[in-house]
Amino acid sequence: MTDLPEELSTQLPSDPALATAVLEIEAHAATVGWDQQERLYALVDTARLVASEPALAASMGLDDQAQDGSFTAIEQEELPPGQHLERVLEQIVWPPTVTGCAAVVERLVLPPEVDDDIPDDPEAAAAFASQHPLRQEVRIVAGVTRAGATYSALRLRAHDDELSVVDGTELVPGLLQLLLSTFDDTSLDEEHP
Repeated sequence: MTDLPEELSTQLPSDPALATAVLEIEAHAATVGWDQQERLYALVDTARLVASEPALAASMGLDDQAQDGSFTAIEQEELPPGQHLERVLEQIVWPPTVTGCAAVVERLVLPPEVDDDIPDDPEAAAAFASQHPLRQEVRIVAGVTRAGATYSALRLRAHDDELSVVDGTELVPGLLQLLLSTFDDTSLDEEHP
């Protein structure tokens, strides 16, 4: 058996159920269109949801035939007005019944060749990006599991079709790390010995 090149192996999902959930959320976000609020989803084990909440599962069209190991995405309440997802994620700790989480955000991205020109101040950087002629609008769906698996999907507004969606495990490391931190209970353990 031949080993895969490193750049390819880092893009293959370590958790296919997570990859499927992220791509399903991305497809759903695409049907709603652009210029949407940031969204946060809890990912729960589908079989567990069917067993513990049969009425809810039935209303969602899920049944006992749900595949083992698949996730059901449950959209969370809208973010508080004026708060960015990054700040909200710093305050979240999921209950044990949540196996993973995913976020949908829209951002402006710039090509790597302008990185040195971006101001350090966050507000100045945002203004710089919004005015730059090479800016691109991108929708990012990033997901993680409690076990540490990661997966993301990106869609550029300029190439708004299914075939142009880019997906992989390490596309947005900063956002993925923030999502993973919502499963870090060490601060809770310290508060409640």
